Amino acid sequence: MSELVSARPEIGGARRVVVKVGSSSLTTLPGGLDEGRLSALVDVLGAARAAGREVVLVSSGAIAAGLAPLGIEGRPRDLATAQAAASVGQLRLVQTYADAFARHGVTVGQVLLTADDLTRRSHYRNAQRTVERLLTLGVLPIVNENDTVATEEIRFGDNDRLAALVAHVSHADALLLLSDVAGVYDGDPRKGPAELLDTVRDPADLDVVTLGTARRNGVGTGGMATKVEAALIAAHAGVPVVVTSTTQAAAALAGESVGTRFAVMGPRPRARQFWLRFATRPRGRLVLDDGAVRAVRERNASLLAAGVTGVVGDFLADDPVELVGPDGVVVARGLVAFDARELPPLLGRKTSELDPEYQRELVHRDEMVLVRRPSLG
Repeated sequence: MSELVSARPEIGGARRVVVKVGSSSLTTLPGGLDEGRLSALVDVLGAARAAGREVVLVSSGAIAAGLAPLGIEGRPRDLATAQAAASVGQLRLVQTYADAFARHGVTVGQVLLTADDLTRRSHYRNAQRTVERLLTLGVLPIVNENDTVATEEIRFGDNDRLAALVAHVSHADALLLLSDVAGVYDGDPRKGPAELLDTVRDPADLDVVTLGTARRNGVGTGGMATKVEAALIAAHAGVPVVVTSTTQAAAALAGESVGTRFAVMGPRPRARQFWLRFATRPRGRLVLDDGAVRAVRERNASLLAAGVTGVVGDFLADDPVELVGPDGVVVARGLVAFDARELPPLLGRKTSELDPEYQRELVHRDEMVLVRRPSLG
């Protein structure tokens, strides 16, 4: 690594880095890989490897890479065609990466994940072991969402959220989110004057920022909103983040003041806490009364039937659910002890009034995590 003092030592000195690159940085607008830009990124990451750093690459681009070979212009609107393009494009994408990294003496391994792989605890642990073993063997993992089987309802969002989860899974020291935008601005630089934010230390720092929803721009599906959400997830998990353009990748890895830095916003949580808070997809909701909200939030108490006023969703025992207050605000997330259909007769009743098989917590505090949601408002 460079011996120069960097402006961002937590980035410049990071030994294990997750780097995410979006479709727009790797492909031409009509569709097809831009091998020149891909090769330039590989040169940067190859140099990082040569300097003794470990790199996990989260790369979009499979669907885009499959468009030209199939004679398709623009991103497909229907899921089946998009998945067919991903099937063709993923092979081309990884082979192009493999050839480019081989010039640096680096072996790559492909890791395809779906949201289900990280929302199920057993799958999450398996992904963790796989990535760790690849790194131990000196392999550079290339992670992508498995677009061939993923559905629109359970996608990660152009891999931004996936990258944040992978940063935790891989015990990364830093996360780089690369795209065709220089960083996070307080407005849209394409529409008028806008100032680049240098550092975000708290979600409140983003109050000056106007973020749209995820966009479908050309061949990509992401947007700055998904990048900010992913950056906040990682920052709350103890991983510093830089959001910047792909052309600034080398400078960002060196710890230079490029793009927007998201400082660490909390200690690195235990794996189970992180999984519950960020990786799970709630299957339903339990509505709490004010007393239960205070008990959960202030005393870290388990949730009893007496404090629940409503059930939303059709979930099973051990499924993740959200615990919400009377105002609908999410208070916590946890694993519920009973099926949804079993709960209505229990609600509002004291434990002593219940049959023996129901005289336990609806959500035990050891299976619960408070939600201080890193959101956009």
